[in-house]
Amino acid sequence: MNMLLERPDTVLSAATVPPNLAQPLAARIRRYWSHRAPDFGRLRREELQSDKFALWYDEIAPRLPAPLPGRALRILDVGTGPGFFAVLLAGQRHEVIGIDICSEMLQEAERLARGAACQVTFLRMDATRLNFPDQSFDCVLTRNLTWTLLRPGRAYAEWLRVLRPGGVLLNFDADYGVVNFMDAAKEEGRHAHAGIDSALLREGENIRRSLAISRETRPAWDMAMLRRVGFSSCTCDTALSSRVFTRRDSAYNPVPMFALRAVR
Repeated sequence: MNMLLERPDTVLSAATVPPNLAQPLAARIRRYWSHRAPDFGRLRREELQSDKFALWYDEIAPRLPAPLPGRALRILDVGTGPGFFAVLLAGQRHEVIGIDICSEMLQEAERLARGAACQVTFLRMDATRLNFPDQSFDCVLTRNLTWTLLRPGRAYAEWLRVLRPGGVLLNFDADYGVVNFMDAAKEEGRHAHAGIDSALLREGENIRRSLAISRETRPAWDMAMLRRVGFSSCTCDTALSSRVFTRRDSAYNPVPMFALRAVR
């Protein structure tokens, strides 16, 4: 494993690596996030009770499309994880569906929604192969997901497909491809990457290095891909972190985040 960390281009056979590295990358990604689910659930429960609730809503609300006459916005939270965005928006009387590939994350999301006494539909689903008809949603939003995907370009095309004309994609992410997770965890002070099990950190770092999107320049790559698949009015806000992460706490993200907004 240390060889892979030091030389990410090294090709290793299944016979020479630990069992988790011998698995297909998609299976390793699901396994990794399954193990991270309890900690993410705890973090999002804390976040829901903190200033992050209002700070995130202030970022999302102005970027939402205007609702069609006579109904609430229909929103798809892709890669919902423990359901923070889904619960936040359902609490504002929007109709929200949250999807995730990881069953353990969805269990945490159900727990969060119950605690907040709000109604959200959570479904297990691949972000790159959505089981929804064309033009099903007014808004698709996602947080810290695109960097984890094997086929992010395909995901962008799918998210476009399920948006109605005039619908909006909101993608909050960071250029995690340039971040060594082992180093990030050592940063002093409170932050979201602190206290993670070292074995999980190593696996997360190996996965990061294996993903093609980690070798792209972001968010420039995203802006080009959004236009390529058919989005219009694509904008990027790189000052997101300065407004959301105003103090160091358990949810603090030391990696600068950006906000992408694209209209179908």
